[in-house]
Amino acid sequence: MHETAPRRLLVTSALPYANGHIHLGHLVEYIQTDIFVRFQKLRGNKAVYICADDTHGTAIMLRAKSEGRSEQDLIAEMQQAHRSDFDGFHVAFDHYGSTDCPTNRRLCGEIWQSLHAAGLIVRRDVQQLFDPTAGVFLADRFVKGTCPRCQAADQYGDSCEACGATYSPADLIDPRSTLSDGLPEVRSAEHLFVELEKMHGFLDEWTQRSGALAAPIANYLAGHFLGEALRDWDISRPAPYFGFEIPDFPGHYWYVWFDAPIGYLASTADWADAHGESFDAWWKPSAEGTGVEIHHFIGKDITYFHTLFWPAMLQAAGLQLPAGVHVHGFLTVNGQKMSKSRGTFILARTWLDHVDPEMLRYFYASKISGGIDDLDLDLNDFVAKANADIVGKIVNLASRTMRWLVESGLSASYPDDGGLFARAAAEGEDIAAAYDAGDLARAMRMIMQAADRANAFVDERQPWKLAKAGPDAAAELQDVASIAVNLFRQLMVYLAPVMPALAEEAAALVGGPILAWNDAQTPLVGCAVKPFQPLKARVTPEQIAAVLAASQQSTPASETSPNQASSKTKGSPMDDTVETPADAPSPSPLDAEPLAAECTIDDFTKVDLRVARVLSAEEVPEARKLLKLTVSLGGDTTRTIFAGIKGHHEPASLVDRLVVVVANLAPRKMKFGLSEGMVVAASGEGAEGVFLISPDTGALPGMRLR
Repeated sequence: MHETAPRRLLVTSALPYANGHIHLGHLVEYIQTDIFVRFQKLRGNKAVYICADDTHGTAIMLRAKSEGRSEQDLIAEMQQAHRSDFDGFHVAFDHYGSTDCPTNRRLCGEIWQSLHAAGLIVRRDVQQLFDPTAGVFLADRFVKGTCPRCQAADQYGDSCEACGATYSPADLIDPRSTLSDGLPEVRSAEHLFVELEKMHGFLDEWTQRSGALAAPIANYLAGHFLGEALRDWDISRPAPYFGFEIPDFPGHYWYVWFDAPIGYLASTADWADAHGESFDAWWKPSAEGTGVEIHHFIGKDITYFHTLFWPAMLQAAGLQLPAGVHVHGFLTVNGQKMSKSRGTFILARTWLDHVDPEMLRYFYASKISGGIDDLDLDLNDFVAKANADIVGKIVNLASRTMRWLVESGLSASYPDDGGLFARAAAEGEDIAAAYDAGDLARAMRMIMQAADRANAFVDERQPWKLAKAGPDAAAELQDVASIAVNLFRQLMVYLAPVMPALAEEAAALVGGPILAWNDAQTPLVGCAVKPFQPLKARVTPEQIAAVLAASQQSTPASETSPNQASSKTKGSPMDDTVETPADAPSPSPLDAEPLAAECTIDDFTKVDLRVARVLSAEEVPEARKLLKLTVSLGGDTTRTIFAGIKGHHEPASLVDRLVVVVANLAPRKMKFGLSEGMVVAASGEGAEGVFLISPDTGALPGMRLR
């Protein structure tokens, strides 16, 4: 629904940790957030994008010490590198600060006093792990061991990736220091805790009924945490530690996860001071509320901190609660975790050195559905999709028609286009709704469908033949080209949040700056058209090969530092998707499942593989592995299929997706209903998922695979 009054939105991404460089995994989140903010601004809403470097903790302290410089020098250098990478990918913050700033120290003190006033702070001695070789108490990230709840091995000192349990490092079974690989000693130390259980009722109400969380996240919290008493939250660390010293607890420092989210507040305050705004108007609700929507974009590995700890802090301090916490999955490359040995641990800077960043922005957008499914950057798919959609459909629409309008300009009145412009204009609200819901993949599909219609019009009217027909066809040529160029500009309005540089370059050729979403509602007439300039070059396999080669050959010091036994670091939303042993061989799926016996072409043609579009997808509550899909094979032909992909794909992310099905498989009666086919997917021993096979862009339901 179109907004009649402008909205006010304060939008954040998780704060990148200052101990490492930005990589492609991080960029899933920052690009997603940037697209959301750009879209809101294009709709006429006041959206402010706030972020900062997360700068405190043991990792920063140890790295600075090993490099013989101060922590402040280190974090200043890393912030410059982070900002450069973000700028390169057109991630446009309204304010980018640092958690190591006076404003953040002040606000930490204010939140601290609020927690005290609410009676939530207690002191008690804890058994803490100390590394005698390194001479430091071990932070969570520097201890690994076996989970005390599910016995999963090789887990970090704060939470288990296998079962989601949270605990203290001393709770681990057989813990080891990742700094020295030695056995840590258990020492007693006094710590400060937030008694989170006292906020249980509030947290249950907010997580389950506020609407700020998607149903899968709310259900996860209810099932894993809120069904039992909440653990006290340890928020102090003894010296030595790099951070803010606690005023009423000398020699102890606020834990990095206490001051990091308060960095959202500090960055807002600094932005407000610089722009004549009021911090209170954005974060302190009155009886009527602030009228502000606060949206946090985070990775699923830090859900606990942003959906339990953070809202508890805000509630205790009387501050505005989030309207939305948008949780995304991790990035894989070529179906596997990012790996230095395979060259797929790709830094942002490495990509910028070789490949157009906007092509990656578009590819990410085409894959992000707003759910928590992991996103796979299949590099071959990336090359094919970027070239087919952006170069082949969007840019090509302008390149093959704009030249005939340089002398004449656009037609004085908009010609009859058979309803093409009006149809795409009418779809603007549906595209906007997809953007607003974070379902960027759906928005991209609708835009590319409009591009297909526009290119089909050009193919049908063949302006190149009209150009050869001479003066008698000049008016018709101008009309055909004017229609094509107007459809191109309309598409660029819709793509502007995703590809802002391309939109700006296109606007310089015709029509002027794209200022509002409604620019797509009215065609241009009578205006000048500049000579076409190349807008996007094709991505080549050689460019991708250069990225992979550079990623294998070069790793910054911050990535090889002994302080980072794992690349999962506090404040980094995507980092736990990275690590594999440095020289581990890449196992082949063929090792676990050899090729089947040969078949003849006649055997193959007995299997009728068809393209299908998923019309609906839903859980089968009584089935552990099944989702119920309704798919269209074109026209009125639909099938119901029970697919064993539950837990690997969110039902909502499948709707409107093209898949491949075995269409002539004999129906199978199941206790849940009749299954009338099979969805084709790939899986294998050791693979972390079931990967649906999708046809290339342009395929239609009912097409047969040959």
